[in-house]
Amino acid sequence: MWQAISQQLSDTLLFNFQIAERVKVPGGDINDCYMISDGNERYFVKVNQREFLPKFEIEAENLRLLRETSTVYVPELVLIGKTKECSFIILNYLPTKPLETGNNSYDFGVQLAKLHQWGEQKEFGCDQDNYIGNTLQPNPWHKKWGRFFSEQRIGFQLQLLKEKGIEFGDIDDIVDMVNMRLAGHNPRPSLLHGDLWNGNVANSAFGPICYDPACYWGDHECDLALTELFQGFPPEFYEGYQSVMPLDVGYTDRKDIYNLYHLLNHCNQFGGEYLAQTEACIQKIQAV
Repeated sequence: MWQAISQQLSDTLLFNFQIAERVKVPGGDINDCYMISDGNERYFVKVNQREFLPKFEIEAENLRLLRETSTVYVPELVLIGKTKECSFIILNYLPTKPLETGNNSYDFGVQLAKLHQWGEQKEFGCDQDNYIGNTLQPNPWHKKWGRFFSEQRIGFQLQLLKEKGIEFGDIDDIVDMVNMRLAGHNPRPSLLHGDLWNGNVANSAFGPICYDPACYWGDHECDLALTELFQGFPPEFYEGYQSVMPLDVGYTDRKDIYNLYHLLNHCNQFGGEYLAQTEACIQKIQAV
């Protein structure tokens, strides 16, 4: 496998890249991740089964979307390929450390706000479906935000859970409730990172960097809500963001609705501990 990867990488780089060092590194629960080096150049490699290749292609397209905005810094794609045993994606390797208090956090807040201001899009969705973690994220274009989010985010996740024998109530009733809560809210479509928890953001030698996106055009508040759900973002991040895009007064009420999507997805992926948290979130939304 590694010989084939080395050969394909050599063909892309136009010089002979022989792997002299290979170190397994943290990279989430889905892929096996490695740092490889020939003694001079270092690269980050994600490896999975051969049939995973289309997901790597979608990840590459999402990174391209973010890079095109020249707002947030993302890893640079080097190569996508497959061998007889596996599929893989290779990115430039950057040593990172957690996003901490101070200038880098403030700067990332500013960069994220500029991402959310970038571009002109009249509808919500994306040209292709993608994945939030290991779960399909459908992105059909829609003109009404409340309808898009309630059906393609909440309804879709609830249906997946129902197929696993997990129910939080009548799906249509919950979808209608979410749609109703968002009915008076008409945000401008923003390009979102889509999976912005603190494990997908870090500091690098070039400043803050984000990765593993699940991009679509939606309400910019969705990205911010997720940063609060699992915490880990210092106050300077929010100060930086609001220096460019002050938060709307209704954000506090909507963030639970937006985070319900990620809680449902965690129920789908991990079950167990997230079930009670999701149930409590639904009850909180219903009580408003």
